[in-house]
Amino acid sequence: MSHQHLSLIGGVPDKRVRQPVRRVVAAVRDDLDAAIARDPAVDSRLEMMLASPGLQAIWAYRVAHRMWRRGGRWRLPARLLSQSARSVTGVEIHPGATIGRRFFIDHGMGVVIGETAEVGDDVMLYHGVTLGGRALQRVKRHPTVGNGVTIGAGARVLGPVEVGDQAQIGANAVVVKDVPAQAVATGVPATIRFPHEPRSQGDFFADPALWI
Repeated sequence: MSHQHLSLIGGVPDKRVRQPVRRVVAAVRDDLDAAIARDPAVDSRLEMMLASPGLQAIWAYRVAHRMWRRGGRWRLPARLLSQSARSVTGVEIHPGATIGRRFFIDHGMGVVIGETAEVGDDVMLYHGVTLGGRALQRVKRHPTVGNGVTIGAGARVLGPVEVGDQAQIGANAVVVKDVPAQAVATGVPATIRFPHEPRSQGDFFADPALWI
C-alpha cells in the first residue's frame, strides 16, 4: 500500500494536504474580515461571501494566478477563468498581476488591474479604478502599489509608477508619476501633497478633495 493510501486511512488527510487547506481557509477568512471592516453595509461573513462581487473577483483571481504561475498550457485556462470572473463581477484582474493579502474592492464594477501590476497588503480600491499600462512592449508597464493604500472611485494609475505605503489617491485622479508614502494625490494630472496629520486608511471624510 502506498504512503498516500496509508495517509488517508481512517479518513485522516495527509499533512501535506491539511496544511495548504488551512492556509487557504485562513486567507479566505482574512479577506472576509478585511472586507467587513471596510464595508459598513455588511455585518456577516456569509452575506459578504455571497453578495460582494469585489471579493468574488479576488478569489477567482487567486485561483487564476496560481494557474498562471505554472506556465505553459495552464495560462490559457487562467485567462479564461479571469474573463469568466469579469463577466460575472465586472472586475478584470489579469492573472499575471501580483496582489497581497486582505485586498478589497468596494462595489467592484469597472475595476481593471493589468498583467504586471503589483499590489501590497491591506489595499482598498473603489469602483472604476484602473491600474493600467502606457506601453506596448513586454516590460514592467503597470503600477506598483504599496501596503495600506486607498484608491478612490474612477482613479487611473497609469504606467510603472510607484505608490508608496499608506498613500491615498482621490476619486477620478489620473496618476502618471510616483506618489510618495503617506501622500495624497488628487486631480488631473494628479498633484501630490502631504496632510498635516496622519490619517487612517479610507478616511476620506477629512479631505473633500479626495472625493472630486
